[in-house]
Amino acid sequence: MPLNRKKSRELFKKAKRLIPGGVNSPVRAFRAVGGTPLFISSAKGSRIYDVDGNEFIDYVLSWGPMILGHSHPKIINAIKKAAEKGTSYGAPTPLEVELAGMIRKAYPSMEILRMVNSGTEATMSAIRAARGFTGRDRIIKFEGCYHGHADGLLVKAGSGAATFGVPTSPGVPRDYARNTITLPFNDLQAFKKVCEKLGKNIACVILEPVVGNSGCILPRPGFLEGIRKLTRKYGMVLIFDEVMTGFRVSYGGAQKAFRIKPDMTCLGKVIGGGLPVGVYGGKKEIMRNIAPDGPVYQAGTLSGNPIAMTAGIETLKILSKPETYKKLIAKSEALEEALKDASKRAGIKTRFYRAGTMFCTYFTDREIFNFTDAANTDTAAFSKFFRKMLEKGINLAPSAFEAGFMSLAHSQADINKTARAAYESFKEIK
Repeated sequence: MPLNRKKSRELFKKAKRLIPGGVNSPVRAFRAVGGTPLFISSAKGSRIYDVDGNEFIDYVLSWGPMILGHSHPKIINAIKKAAEKGTSYGAPTPLEVELAGMIRKAYPSMEILRMVNSGTEATMSAIRAARGFTGRDRIIKFEGCYHGHADGLLVKAGSGAATFGVPTSPGVPRDYARNTITLPFNDLQAFKKVCEKLGKNIACVILEPVVGNSGCILPRPGFLEGIRKLTRKYGMVLIFDEVMTGFRVSYGGAQKAFRIKPDMTCLGKVIGGGLPVGVYGGKKEIMRNIAPDGPVYQAGTLSGNPIAMTAGIETLKILSKPETYKKLIAKSEALEEALKDASKRAGIKTRFYRAGTMFCTYFTDREIFNFTDAANTDTAAFSKFFRKMLEKGINLAPSAFEAGFMSLAHSQADINKTARAAYESFKEIK
């Protein structure tokens, strides 16, 4: 039965006159899946509620941050108390010191770290730090890994594995993009060839250890280990962008799960407890170059915002309890098995991938190792599946190339309802 979306449609029509595309981040526009985006009025636990009164079990979770579920009472109460003291000071607070200590304990590789306001700020600042430390300009990234919308990262691959990148967006200078080399994820040989040719000119390598912006692409055995070995050999800074995988793959992120120690790490999402925040950090010898200790400039008026720090502290207090991840992983495993079973019973060929509490279902019978593999899946089938699931009260990311997420608030009843909806949706689109 079609959802009532009258108010959402009216708001979207009005928004398009005021905001580019009617949204403040492109994927929210539903262009990849069709239809009108939902305008949300509230959220609680595992559910979100739109302005038309529709209720959905939510697996988007604000694109990952709501690992405890929406409107967790301890987070909300802590935010209220913090707001009563003041919303911003532009000065140091004990809160940022406390959160920094909690992050370093979870991520020992981040010996020194700096708070910022978003994942984009974290990645562009980490790259600047790496360039300043090495005295080199060029960087390597991988296809399908999204590191924010900084100019040098909105780059696609050139005509060959060792060619420089070209801009993927108007407004990005070609000369800037040429300093970025883009390679296929999981292709260690392509990486090795570039290192042999240009290694001494490359400042850093940045990658998502699990690619969360092409769905959920896991690293092949030996890939991350090979990257780590070669970056050491050629004096490149290895940056793990764990904005998405941070506290999602494990409490210590992907680097703990895969036992790889990067030189620098970028975090965001979960550590803000739903508020805007990011952080970058790494080896002392690199981070001591950041102003005011060193010459590499980076600043932010709202960095270390007391309300965001408060939300992050309360979130990590709960996540650091031993039983929390046992529950989260058990729920994630249950959803994985339920969705695999639903597609099998419905006779739909899919590939389901999961890393900790993040996951993705691809409509294909082939393995997914990189962005090209993901791009060649049946995205039209996903769009139909998305719309069917939404009609049945299940909110998935409105793109075949985005990960889904599990929260502590999701119940077995939620998982059971999701599985039934998935089976029915698979059958209907077949």
